[in-house]
Amino acid sequence: MTKKEIVKAISDELGLTQLQTKKIVQKTFESIIDTLVEDSKHRIELRNFGVFEVKKRAARKARNPRTNERVDVEEKYVVTFKPGKEMEERVRTLMLDRERRENEKKAAQAATATETASANLGSPVSHPNPSEGVSAGTSHPSLD
Repeated sequence: MTKKEIVKAISDELGLTQLQTKKIVQKTFESIIDTLVEDSKHRIELRNFGVFEVKKRAARKARNPRTNERVDVEEKYVVTFKPGKEMEERVRTLMLDRERRENEKKAAQAATATETASANLGSPVSHPNPSEGVSAGTSHPSLD
């Protein structure tokens, strides 16, 4: 989902214009970034949603996979996100429900295909030409 899609979904639900909603969403993102940089703990905890945190990664030695050459990777700061328990539970439940519905739909489609195939096997084959399928040298009942 893109930011544009998020803005549209929120504006539709709350009855705000997309421009108003875009400003709110953008300000929220900017506030998260500013807080991560400025806050002494470099951490934002959004209850029931999750925790954003800035962590320092130490310098290390790595290897270029193309040339197999050893390279030095400098220390860096990365933003991590750990989902909250409520988010994890809701996503898990919703994904399992979605998977179950998709499996039920596939099973129903397979059952319909099987029923159609077995119905076609039991029906007589019609030929546009009544003499088609009669081998040479045999008489056809309508010709006698």
